[in-house]
Amino acid sequence: MAEERDWKRIRERLALQLPVRVRVRETPDFEWTEVTRLTNVTPFGAGFTLKRPTERGRLLHMTIPMPRQLRVFDHVEDQYRIWAIVRYLKGKNTQNVPVFDVGVAFIGKRAPASFESQPWKRYEISNNIFDALATVEELRAVGVDQRAHTRHSIAVEMRVEVLDLDGKVSETEQTVTEDISPHGATLFTTLAIPVGRFIRLTSEQYGVTAHAAVRSRSTGADNIPRIHIEFIDRQWPL
Repeated sequence: MAEERDWKRIRERLALQLPVRVRVRETPDFEWTEVTRLTNVTPFGAGFTLKRPTERGRLLHMTIPMPRQLRVFDHVEDQYRIWAIVRYLKGKNTQNVPVFDVGVAFIGKRAPASFESQPWKRYEISNNIFDALATVEELRAVGVDQRAHTRHSIAVEMRVEVLDLDGKVSETEQTVTEDISPHGATLFTTLAIPVGRFIRLTSEQYGVTAHAAVRSRSTGADNIPRIHIEFIDRQWPL
């Protein structure tokens, strides 16, 4: 019984506000880092806030001055360097500035081999099994449509904003949607936004700002390029 109580105690989240350096790679050519503080931690995961969005299933690299009794490896190193999978994300506004509450599960010392070429891949943990979710391109290659929600052919005016390494707007464009659902949309765009990037979308018409991940790109029969996005921090109010 003593061992069972000790195991339960070590799994409980400890309110240690340790500094942490979080590295997020959106594409093979674009990554950013943010220094923040943990809100809680266990040997198996942690919680913290970020000023920039990520999404559930993405991999992050974390560097933490973790107490050695909470580590699984690197017990003699000053810093604990570990990969984690995002399990929880919730956006909120603090003094009109977006902030994201993030919860992660630690997965180990090394990232999967596919991370180098496809850092936008998402993963899940089920029954202690770590699996990669199929990308949009992989699903289309086998004729699978992953949309679980009906898209409506509604032209919603939106402002698309792309953030740079410092989290500042580097590109912006006023455009409209070709179709939209509470969970995703297709937008016409002249911006060269690659698959995997996070973008910010604002609609004055709906009075809504949301963040999204670019899942794929295409060009229609009208020769107009489009991006296909999924909202990551809220559903769109239709």
